[in-house]
Amino acid sequence: MTLDKTDRHILSLLQTEGRMTNVDLAERVGLTAPPCLRRVRALEEAGAILGYHAQLNPAKLGYSLRVFAMVSLRSQAEQDLAAFERHVAAIPEVRECHMLNGEIDFILKIVANDLSAFQTILMTQLTSAPNVASVKTSLTIRTAKALSGIPIAIE
Repeated sequence: MTLDKTDRHILSLLQTEGRMTNVDLAERVGLTAPPCLRRVRALEEAGAILGYHAQLNPAKLGYSLRVFAMVSLRSQAEQDLAAFERHVAAIPEVRECHMLNGEIDFILKIVANDLSAFQTILMTQLTSAPNVASVKTSLTIRTAKALSGIPIAIE
């Protein structure tokens, strides 16, 4: 995908402030509203923009615990990997699931209301899942940096 400076500027602004009106966006990138909207629509259609969302405060909404779980499977056959991915996709508290290269097969980011709620998820949905050999967990103490999106060079 070839992006010019204006496209990258649009992406950078929308990534930071997704609720910006098209008029405000156009003004900040130096376009009039109609061509700016055409560019945004083209970026959406090309798949560069996957969607828009509100960034919520987990603690304010009762999710005070964030845990990373490192999962090792007994089998790494493609059908077993896909089955595990389908399994965790159905667990709402699992917010991210990444397959890794190396000793650990998957790392999961899990949110929970408290330690007891996490323990229930761990015991009933993770360690007991088919093909799971082991689950090692680390509770987050503090988050020093949590940026969504990707860095976009405008130059």
